[in-house]
Amino acid sequence: MAVKVMIVEDEIMAQKSLIRTLTQNFPDMEVVGTSNSVKSTVSWLSEPENHADVIFMDVELADGECFEIFRQIEVKAKVIMTTAYDSYAIKAFEAGSIDYLLKPIDATALQRAVARCRMSERQVDIEALMKAIGRNTSPKKEYKERFIIRFNDRIVPVPTAEIAYVYSEEKTNYLITFKGDKYIIDTSLDVMVEELDPEKFFRISRGCILSMNAISSIIKQAGSRLKIVSKPDAPFEMTVSRSRVDDFLSWLER
Repeated sequence: MAVKVMIVEDEIMAQKSLIRTLTQNFPDMEVVGTSNSVKSTVSWLSEPENHADVIFMDVELADGECFEIFRQIEVKAKVIMTTAYDSYAIKAFEAGSIDYLLKPIDATALQRAVARCRMSERQVDIEALMKAIGRNTSPKKEYKERFIIRFNDRIVPVPTAEIAYVYSEEKTNYLITFKGDKYIIDTSLDVMVEELDPEKFFRISRGCILSMNAISSIIKQAGSRLKIVSKPDAPFEMTVSRSRVDDFLSWLER
């Protein structure tokens, strides 16, 4: 019985080369599908009539990393990753019970990987894989792309990318853009911080949420306090709460 193979590779020449090497060395292997992106791979695997016993999967694809595939769909096939040397990625593969080939792929290495794959009964341990690369298997959270500001008879859409910081003063919440525009908003900071991408925004205190791109410089002060020099300038002293300093510094270094 033929072993059905799928190849997930965004470089056409590499894809053709792998197909040629498989055909020359493994007559019992049949390439039944190819794709070059996360989206097309998930689409192919979602079709009931499509089935692969083994998937050769490149890490870097046209629309992102292959790890996203495992978050979107259950992969029942055995997987052999193909990657340039990266000790970090290799540790992740080993944690997830995934075999791998280092690029450029040669016939001898391919034969060894296929032999290991044939003998192994292990399935991909997706939880261990995601943990090893510092991610989780839950669907990626969607954050707001814009906020709608209403005042008087006007409605103003403000893209999230234009927000420099949000702050609270005397029970009123304000949104400041990089252009220096100032808007009064009805949304509380508690709600807003959940709607902003934590990779880009950090709540430095109870009264202020700051965009990473709005940081001009940071001044160390007495008592382990940090003062932020923002762009545009803030109409108040912008400081990081002492209890949040360590988390703030870790956020900056991501």
